[in-house]
Amino acid sequence: MTPQPSGSDHLPVYESLVRERGDAVAEARVVSEQAQHEASQALNWHGVALPEPAADTNGGQL
Repeated sequence: MTPQPSGSDHLPVYESLVRERGDAVAEARVVSEQAQHEASQALNWHGVALPEPAADTNGGQL
């Protein structure tokens, strides 16, 4: 069985990649949280403007 890494483990390869390329995991977490927030608001109809009915410009005739 492989031991689970703890928060205090030193991960030099990961740390060097983060320095070189940025923290993709943290960035993905932020984008995911934003998407969840936006989806939640959309599903709850918060901040959504309903479209106005189209104006009848020809007196109801086709």
